[in-house]
Amino acid sequence: MRNKIVVAGLGLALMYGMAFAAPQGEDKANKSDVTFAKKAAEGGNAEVKMGQLAQDKGESTAVKEFGKRMEQDHTQAGEKLKDLASKENIDLPTGMSASDQQVYDRLSKLSGSAFDVAYMRDMVKDHTADISEFQQEAKNGTDEKLKRFASDTLPTLQDHLKQAQQIRASQGGKNVKSAQKEESQ
Repeated sequence: MRNKIVVAGLGLALMYGMAFAAPQGEDKANKSDVTFAKKAAEGGNAEVKMGQLAQDKGESTAVKEFGKRMEQDHTQAGEKLKDLASKENIDLPTGMSASDQQVYDRLSKLSGSAFDVAYMRDMVKDHTADISEFQQEAKNGTDEKLKRFASDTLPTLQDHLKQAQQIRASQGGKNVKSAQKEESQ
C-alpha cells in the first residue's frame, strides 16, 4: 500500500510540476526558426566580409560606400542576432556558407569595374533572396523574438536592395565579361 501512495504522490508531483512549467512551444525556437537564425548568421557574416572586399577592391565610390554600409549594417544586425540566439540557446555559425565562400572567392579575384559589376549583381540577387527568407520568418516563425528580429531587419534589407538596384542600374548595363574585358585592356 505504501508503494502505491509514493507512486501516486510522485505522479501528482510530476503532473503539478508540468502544469506550472513554462508552456511548451511558446516563444521557443523550433527547427525552422533555428534554420532561419543559422542562415541569417551565415548570410550576415558573408555580407560583412564581402562589404570589406568591396571597400578594398571596388572602383566606384558608390560601390565602396555600399560595401561600407554592408559591413556596418550587417555587423550591427549580427550582434543583435547573436544576443538573441544566446538567450534562445541557439549555436550560430561564425563563418559563411560554402556557397557564399565560393562567391567571395570569385569576387576576390576581380578588381575595378569587373569587381563592381559582379559585386552589385550578387548583392541584388542576395538581398532579393534574403528579403524573402526574412518575410517568411516574420510571417510564419514560431519564436516571437526571432519573428521580431526578422520583421525589424526587413526595412534595412529592403533599403539595401533598393540601393543595390540603383547602383547596378547606374553601371550602364555592363555585364561581368565586358567589365573584365575593359580591365584587361
